[in-house]
Amino acid sequence: MNHRRPMLRSSLALAGVLWAAAAASAATFTVNTIPDLQSRINSAVAGDTIIVANGVYTTSAVININRQGTAAAPIIIAAETVGGVRITGTHGFSVNSPATHVTIQGFVFAHISGRNNIRSGATHVRFTRNTFECTGDGAYLTVAGHDAVVDYNEFRNKSTVGNMLDVRGTGSQIAQRVWVHHNYFHDFDAAGVNGAETLRYGLSGLSLSDGFGIIEHNLFVRCTGELEIISIKNSRNIIRFNVLLDSPGTQLTLRHGNDLTVYGNYLKNTDGIRIFGDRHRVFGNVVEDSASGIQIGNGDGEVADGAPLTAHDRPDFCVITSNALINNGTAYVMSGRTNPLGATNTTFSYNFIYGGGATVASIRGPYTNPTWTGNILVNTGSPGHLPPGSYIILPPPAGGGDPFGGVTLRPGTLSAGDDGRAATVGPTAAPAPAPVPLPPGGGPGTPAFPTMPTIP
Repeated sequence: MNHRRPMLRSSLALAGVLWAAAAASAATFTVNTIPDLQSRINSAVAGDTIIVANGVYTTSAVININRQGTAAAPIIIAAETVGGVRITGTHGFSVNSPATHVTIQGFVFAHISGRNNIRSGATHVRFTRNTFECTGDGAYLTVAGHDAVVDYNEFRNKSTVGNMLDVRGTGSQIAQRVWVHHNYFHDFDAAGVNGAETLRYGLSGLSLSDGFGIIEHNLFVRCTGELEIISIKNSRNIIRFNVLLDSPGTQLTLRHGNDLTVYGNYLKNTDGIRIFGDRHRVFGNVVEDSASGIQIGNGDGEVADGAPLTAHDRPDFCVITSNALINNGTAYVMSGRTNPLGATNTTFSYNFIYGGGATVASIRGPYTNPTWTGNILVNTGSPGHLPPGSYIILPPPAGGGDPFGGVTLRPGTLSAGDDGRAATVGPTAAPAPAPVPLPPGGGPGTPAFPTMPTIP
């Protein structure tokens, strides 16, 4: 006699009863003190919503969260109205393992910095529609758990060491599949020391781990905490469709790690995009009115050969294509350094360069086995280190009209797996240029990025 089928039916029925019981017990609660908030959190079940009544609350201890929601029934902790609850004092929220599927929404965080955390082991945690304006040294928000979402927040008014947003991990592994989108970062004044990146994604010790994260559709304005406004220090992430404005001397920096994809970003009045590490794809970006357009790093070590992870890793096999570099001091630059390793096997092709300083390209270090193809210069100074045959010069627009001077971006869809060839730049009447040849063996591959969920 087969007893397995009746047992399976019984197990499924029991699971259904338990699920229904949990769903039935989910409820909405309103609290108006910090102790009541902590008490409700401690007993929360999947589907619960905890509403904090509008007002100002002063903390003297951490607000701990370790409860578990589900994808279909998250635990939501929300201000009564967005911006209606201000938390001051010494602490914020700490979301701890084994918490999962928890959303924190609508608060103004004005307490001491360094006290909002998504800790390792906490997964699928979302901070949304909050305002961060904390005090003192430390990060406004630190993320170390996988599958976190940070979206539709405002990070503002900081002038101390520490990041507005700090993404890290555990051991040598970066937090994975972190999605940072539609946030507004602004007014980060110079802290005067290292460690004040506006958004730091990783650390040197995490740089060889894969993040599979996405940073997209964020706005950065007047963020001059230090040299790096966005600092990427791990591998296999996408940075796209971000806008960086009025932050002179700061860069979107690929500081540590490999296989990063950077496209569709707009930078104005910054210090452009800086690249260290291997097999990055930088395409379809616009850098305008900045000190430099794109900086290819001059390495001082080769991590693949045993250099420390803190080194400025020599860029190898990076593809820089189909970018628009407009009225920058120098469009393409490698800075000098003592005992330089330079960069190897770099492709710089099909970029549109308009106006700018006296020299288009300035390479002050070893630049081994490069590919230069199909770049377009309009109204520029000397080509500098752009070799003959790697560019064409077009006349400026008559009467000072369209700065693109009859040059258009060719139709194409940019995706995480695209090296930029689908959106090459060329004269309207000219035939499409040949594809950029990818380096043999070790050239850029297509990372298998996960599909991010749709979030309202």
